[in-house]
Amino acid sequence: MIVVYGSINIDVIGHAPSLMRPGETVLGTTLEIAPGGKGANQALAAARAGGEVRMIGCVGHDDFATQALALLSESGMDLDFVRRMDRHTGTALIVVDDAGENMITVLPGANSRLSPAVLERAGLKAGDWLLLQLETPLEGILAAARYARRMGAKTILNLAPFMAFPPELLDEIDLLVVNETELGGVLEMLGAPVDDVRQGVGWLAERLGNIVVATLGGEGAISCADGKEVRVAAIAVTPVDTVGAGDTFVGYLAAGLAQGAALDTALRRATVAAGLACLKPGAQPSIPERDEVEAHMAGMA
Repeated sequence: MIVVYGSINIDVIGHAPSLMRPGETVLGTTLEIAPGGKGANQALAAARAGGEVRMIGCVGHDDFATQALALLSESGMDLDFVRRMDRHTGTALIVVDDAGENMITVLPGANSRLSPAVLERAGLKAGDWLLLQLETPLEGILAAARYARRMGAKTILNLAPFMAFPPELLDEIDLLVVNETELGGVLEMLGAPVDDVRQGVGWLAERLGNIVVATLGGEGAISCADGKEVRVAAIAVTPVDTVGAGDTFVGYLAAGLAQGAALDTALRRATVAAGLACLKPGAQPSIPERDEVEAHMAGMA
């Protein structure tokens, strides 16, 4: 079982020729409203990868809540521990330019009410995987990681969106997933003597005594565990929209590990899935199904 403790949002996505600078107004082209939130995105990716998933999160009593939960419900995952709160459903304001790059502002709303008490009612057991991000209250994330350790479950932490966080959180996890920006942030926070990506991943894995995975965009991904480094190349795509690619990677990686795949195998499948997610607009609508990923991998062989 993969238990995702995290955010559930609705994404309001505007498309424009270029991203705005401070004080600048840019005339856009189209508007979309789609389900999102890093927790929900990763949960859906894990479910589409074939994982057994339970989502723990909060939404409001508004119309956005129904839309935010639509694809999660369709996936068949367990939503029994998603709570309705007296705040608006979390909302992400996203602008995507013609090159597929994006700018995002997140309004947490009901996500700010998520409590680890819900996780304890939902339960974890040895062999389960807990998946965490940083879009809900940090004290709850730390408590959730500590609870997972007490229960004998494994914990994956995606340091996104990057912000100041309790350093002791890193002592409670089994696998850390970062992009290049997040890697740089945590290396700076820990006073690392390295700034190269490859050296940084290895240094961090040794320092934490766990597995570290870094996504490198068009350069693929790199992992380090027990002194062993694995590099995986990205698939060649012309991106339509990069929103959700990172969450697709994390969800597929979690599903692979929960299904018993070796780290390098799970890493390759997650990298392919993330690349395919760049070919469609939106965070959740772009997440590929397992059959699509496996077909692409078979074509690469």
